[in-house]
Amino acid sequence: MGETAMGRHVCPWWAGYFIDNRFRRWLHNPDGILGPHVEPGMTALDFGCGMGLFAIAIARLVGEQGLVIAADVQPRMLEVLRRRAAKAGVLPRVRTHLCRETAIDLHEPIDFAVAFYAVHEVPDPGATLAEIHACLRPGSRFLLAEPIMHVSAGAFRRTLATAEQVGLLVDSRPRIRLSHAALLRKPP
Repeated sequence: MGETAMGRHVCPWWAGYFIDNRFRRWLHNPDGILGPHVEPGMTALDFGCGMGLFAIAIARLVGEQGLVIAADVQPRMLEVLRRRAAKAGVLPRVRTHLCRETAIDLHEPIDFAVAFYAVHEVPDPGATLAEIHACLRPGSRFLLAEPIMHVSAGAFRRTLATAEQVGLLVDSRPRIRLSHAALLRKPP
């Protein structure tokens, strides 16, 4: 069983090995999903980064002048991510960030954010979305995706309504296999 954050189930760190694998990289191709949104030189946030499926891809996409902040609540996920980033040759552009159970606690401006299968695990989605909104530079985008097997369409609509309440606008609804997804934007 995974750690809990205020009564919500958090994916256990050891399950990361089952989640980040060749099949998952085919199913949710990080370069295909993120490539249209991430540019060289950006500072990006991967919230709920796990063992780095998306963070390592972002590190390649932002290039040597960019940075990805890989944020997770579980130190062991971040340890594995650092090893994988080193093996992939992108560790210098990856900064891990240990979140608190109730807050991201990040205060630096970012150009792009992704939360892939993570927001449904936080104790207060509204607070998390507000923190991401606060970090985004004006005009920046945020890709939010949730698993259809854990999050109903109605629950995802409520999450999007909460995102709009904190000031994010829905730009589009990209199709991502087995996912509810939205590309959100912080207004200029």
